[in-house]
Formats: sequence, C-alpha cells, structure tokens
Amino acid sequence: MHVSSIEAHDDVPLPAASVSMARVDSRRLSGERVMAEESPIAFIYEGTALAVVMATPADLADLALGFSLTEGIIDDASEIERLDIVAGTDGIDLRMWLRPESGRRFKSRQRRLIGPTGCGLCGIERLSEANRHSPAVDHQLRLTTQQIGQAIEALVSSQTLNRETRATHAAGLYVPNNRTIITREDVGRHNALDKLAGALVSTTTAGSAGVIVLTSRISVEMVQKAARIGAGIIVAISAPTALAVRTADSCGITLVGIARGHEFEIFTHPGAITLY
Repeated sequence: MHVSSIEAHDDVPLPAASVSMARVDSRRLSGERVMAEESPIAFIYEGTALAVVMATPADLADLALGFSLTEGIIDDASEIERLDIVAGTDGIDLRMWLRPESGRRFKSRQRRLIGPTGCGLCGIERLSEANRHSPAVDHQLRLTTQQIGQAIEALVSSQTLNRETRATHAAGLYVPNNRTIITREDVGRHNALDKLAGALVSTTTAGSAGVIVLTSRISVEMVQKAARIGAGIIVAISAPTALAVRTADSCGITLVGIARGHEFEIFTHPGAITLY
C-alpha cells in the first residue's frame, strides 16, 4: 500500500527536528542544549482543514498517512492520491487529495463539523462519538516476561531524538521473533503512534506481527489507534486510564502497563503473556 504521489515544497524549508538553544545552568554557566522542535501541523483533505496538532517536524509523510488511517478518514493508503507537504511561516500543511469515493465520504463527514477539532477527537459532533467503536483484534502473538523486557529495552535504545533532547515520546512495533523494532518519535504521544502507523503501512508491516510499545501513559485514544493498526498487545512504560482498560478489554487487546524491565502489570486479556 502506498500514496500515489508525495511532494515536499521547499519555498519555505521544513524546520529541523531539533535545534540548539542557549541556556544557563544552576552554576550560572552559559552553554547550549539541543531541544526538540515542535510546529503547528495542519491536516488538510480536499482543501478543507480537519485538524491542527503540535508535532515534531519529522516523518511527516508517515504522520499524514498514519493519522488518516487511525482517525478513520481512510481505510487503505491507496485512497490518498496525492500528499503535498507545504511549509509556511505559520506552520506546515499536510495537503491530501483522496480518490473520488473517499473524497465523497470525507465531504459527508466534513459537513458535520461544528467547530475546531484536535488530536484524537476529530470531526465529532456528539459526546457519544468520543467513545467510538474499535475493531476487534485477533491475538496472533504470545509474549514471555523476558520478551516484554526486551521490547522496552529495544524502544529505549531506538530513541535517537530523545537521547539528544530528552523531550520526545516514542511508539514502536517490536517483533519478538527477530527482535527488531520500528520506532517513531514526536513531542506528542498521539503523533508518535500515528507516525508509527504510517511507517508500518509504508513498509507493508502488519500491526499484528508485533507488539506496540509506548513511552507514554495509555489513554483511550492510544488504544483506539492501536486497534486500527491491528496490534493485539500494547506494552507501555506508564499506566493506562480506566477507559483505556475498558476499551482494550472490549476489542481484545492485551494491555500491559508500568513496565520496568521484567516487572509490569497486566490489565486485560492476560492469556497472551506467559511467565517464561
């Protein structure tokens, strides 16, 4: 699956993902620190802006594709005919044009928008829509205690931007059979997971092939996005919310939180985790 055409316009260059800035330490010594950049990123479909998020200006094609998939704008990457990444003085536009049928579906959704939208709850008009249905996920993996520790270690080791800045979240898909991980980083946890979703599609990697590993807390939106990706297990360094647990339970996802090495807590569907 792929986007038919991706084009980056360089009239205004894209900002770097990190930048060195002056600082003074506790002893009043001057120096510099590398900081993560964040920029306003607008998701624009068929000429209509759907949402604006603050995000790290890197892996933007992955972000556009992953956001479109996890928010239900599209069901397949081929529905996006063209993506233009356009930087301006106020931020960056991710301008997407959809195939005719997908475009009509988006226009129908767009007519229901009643105000500004944000990450995770885009284009809804009723409170009941916040608790949107998540697809059921089939468990194709079993994890051992040791593999959970390996997944966390692999995620931490792959966080190159966070090692530089100490300011970004990460989301990864860890494949236990070959101990590989695909990782994306961002100042926003939702954005990191959306970037991962886009990267998986771009590399034709099935979400069910691995375990989603997160540096952040597990909110309901993170579970909903993981379900759209098709992953049956989520492992996170932090804890889940109560609604995230209920949502994971209903769609069949095994939720593992507060993972520190070989110590962790299982909140849903514990049968996917073995002791050895």
